[in-house]
Amino acid sequence: MPNAKLSERFRGFYPVVIDIETSGFDPKLNAILEIAAITLTMDSAGWLEPEQSIQFNVNPFENAILEPTALAFNGIDPTNPLRGAVDEKIALEEIFKTVRTGIKANDCNRAVIVAHNAHFDHSFLMTAAERAGIKRNPFHPFATFDTASLSGLVFGQTVLAKACEVAQIPFDLKQAHSALYDTEKTAILFCEIVNRFKRLGGWPLALTSNE
Repeated sequence: MPNAKLSERFRGFYPVVIDIETSGFDPKLNAILEIAAITLTMDSAGWLEPEQSIQFNVNPFENAILEPTALAFNGIDPTNPLRGAVDEKIALEEIFKTVRTGIKANDCNRAVIVAHNAHFDHSFLMTAAERAGIKRNPFHPFATFDTASLSGLVFGQTVLAKACEVAQIPFDLKQAHSALYDTEKTAILFCEIVNRFKRLGGWPLALTSNE
């Protein structure tokens, strides 16, 4: 498929891989503590690959609930001054700026979140953007690409580490639950799924005849 365009692969959507580490499960009560985003690019032959990454440690918003079990799970200490954390509005505005640049450069019309168990990350991102009063949110308000579901279909596994293992993508459990590390692995996994479908002859779609 010469001169393939990313805008033509996902009906004008610009896929951006996101991972968010939080202080709990409720996007209205619990805080974003880490967020990472990786944009994707498509070469002229139609192969998808990771492109640019951006990551922030984030200060909890005022009166956010920090669940001890969540902090023990992700190993984040929000009070550590060495984190170099920024407020969520700054983090989101920088990520959104990068995403809008990618949308324009690829002739897409809107970004769509790619994430593992995407509803979780999508809900936190949307709630935080609303809380921060950000008007220009480039992401689709409800559509997502969920690599947990896609991995269940393609690899028979829904856990990120296990899906990567089946896909022969190296995965270090000691680095898991870092937003940037999980985003990097999710991006590679998503690209592998999309590219595997292409290698199997599923894309581009063959034209059917009515005869």
